[in-house]
Amino acid sequence: MTVELSGKVALVTGASRGIGYGVAEALVARGDRVCITGRNEDALKEAVEKLGADRVIGVAGKAHDLDHQAEAVDRVMEAFGRVDFLVNNAGTNPVFGPLADLDLNVARKVYETNVISALGFAQKTWHAWQKDNGGAIVNIASVSGIAPSPFIAAYGMSKAAMINLTQQLAHEFAPKVRVNAIAPAVVKTKFAEALYEGREAEAAAAYPLGRLGVPSDIGGTAAFLTSDQSDWITGQTLVVDGGIFLNAAVG
Repeated sequence: MTVELSGKVALVTGASRGIGYGVAEALVARGDRVCITGRNEDALKEAVEKLGADRVIGVAGKAHDLDHQAEAVDRVMEAFGRVDFLVNNAGTNPVFGPLADLDLNVARKVYETNVISALGFAQKTWHAWQKDNGGAIVNIASVSGIAPSPFIAAYGMSKAAMINLTQQLAHEFAPKVRVNAIAPAVVKTKFAEALYEGREAEAAAAYPLGRLGVPSDIGGTAAFLTSDQSDWITGQTLVVDGGIFLNAAVG
């Protein structure tokens, strides 16, 4: 099936697989042209081919690398002439355990990848296109940034910072650019499999909707937040959690 081009262009970071790929897939399906980034060049090439090399380009590199950020934005502008949407999905979670024993160098790495890189990409897309032409930014946060998550505390802290970054940018970039965040619960990806591997049925049973998330759940939400249907929404964090927060009710 041929999808008519929307005329819009998106940059999605960390999109060779998982949530980022699901977001890119949703944007391509509605007619956007997309640039995806990722660390692994082979995985990125494979993702580009699956998504459609006529509509998608890939730029390999580490999200926190300033040269990579600049190259990605430059490549988008060279290839498509605009960058309407930025989806900051690239992230890392190299450590599990309590904050009391957290290696502070690891904490710095988590923040550098999960928060500072998002700010860097936002700055670059703003100056390259959005400042004069408008657009939207979506930051992929997490429910762990809203409530304590004992096993992924460092990750949760970084996602709480991303939620605040979303609010700050929404205030600063208005009225030209809308900035929102998505806070998923557990989504079935390689990144998150340590949270459900070998016990998926048990993990899913805790969710009122009876299942874990899948990348297309987040992809559809990102497509909404970068569409005209969300044109009066900015500075918000949309929780996409299969109802898991309902279980926090008292009584």
